[in-house]
Parts: sequence; structure tokens; C-alpha cells
Amino acid sequence: MTGIPEIRVLFDEEAIAVRVDAIAKAISQDNPHDLLVVAVLKGSFIFAADLARALHRAGSAPEMEFLHLSSYGRGTVSSGEVKVLRDIESDVTGRDVILVDDILESGRTLRFASDMIAKRGAKSVRVAALLDKPGHRMADIQSDYTGFECPDKFVVGYGMDMGHAWRQLPFIGYVPQEGDA
Repeated sequence: MTGIPEIRVLFDEEAIAVRVDAIAKAISQDNPHDLLVVAVLKGSFIFAADLARALHRAGSAPEMEFLHLSSYGRGTVSSGEVKVLRDIESDVTGRDVILVDDILESGRTLRFASDMIAKRGAKSVRVAALLDKPGHRMADIQSDYTGFECPDKFVVGYGMDMGHAWRQLPFIGYVPQEGDA
């Protein structure tokens, strides 16, 4: 199979499922008011779907919305400028909102989204990030509900891609670079 890179598993399906259930239980225990879950597209779509089902199992009935933001364009390095490609339609006034993202790295995109939603009158805006890379933070934002701390690797799978490939993988993995164990 020439041309297909080796992908090493970082977090398997079972570990992800356990963490998603734990995040849903933590959110439900916080007893949010008129909960709106906003998936930040594209990478979060699988996490957001699994989290919505886990929230249902945990006794919550959130509404779902989708926010498509871009700070990368066609590159692999953030431009630092965030653009709204698709906005939410729901009124957030007086509601508890949870932004769901695949990975919290620089924090610029989630800071932008959080500020935008807060300015529209949300009661609270929290972040649920499947992966957190705190060493890469460039904006003042933290994850309120975190799946895993992520090592300094470019990750793929479970919604995350590399050049539009590997989103479908049921696990989170990485393509090893020279020197990886």
C-alpha cells in the first residue's frame, strides 16, 4: 500500500467513548439552563454527535447548532484572522451555551466564538474540547470540559483531518514523524 501513511493510535474508540460519557455527565451535573450545544465545524462533527447522544443518556435535552469558522484557509497554519463561514440561527439570550470543538490549541477560534456568543446575550459560554494542547495557547481561553490532553502531534481521525483525509477513523491517531517512538 504505497502512498498511504502509517497512522498510530493515540486514543482508541473505547477510551474516547468513556471520556465523551464523562463529559456529558459533567455537563448535566452543572444543570445548564436552556442548553444550546454549538458544534464548531468541521472537525468537531463526530465528537458533537456522540456528545449529543451522551447528553441524552445523561438526562439532558440540549438544542444543537453549528458554527463554521475558519482561520486556516487552505493552509495548515492559522492566519490569526477568524472568519464566520456559517453562523448559528438560534437566539442565545439568557441561555447556557457550550461550544464543542475537536481541539483547543491556539485558542483564537474558540476565543472569537465565545466572545461573539457572549455579546449576543448568552447567560454563559463554556467550552467542551475533545483534545487540549495547552502549550500552544495564544488566546486567553480554557476548556471547561476536556476529553484528553494532547501531545504535540498532528492528530487525525474522529472528525479531524489532514488534507481532508482520515476524518472517518473511529480513533484519534497521528502520522509518526522521524524520531517518534
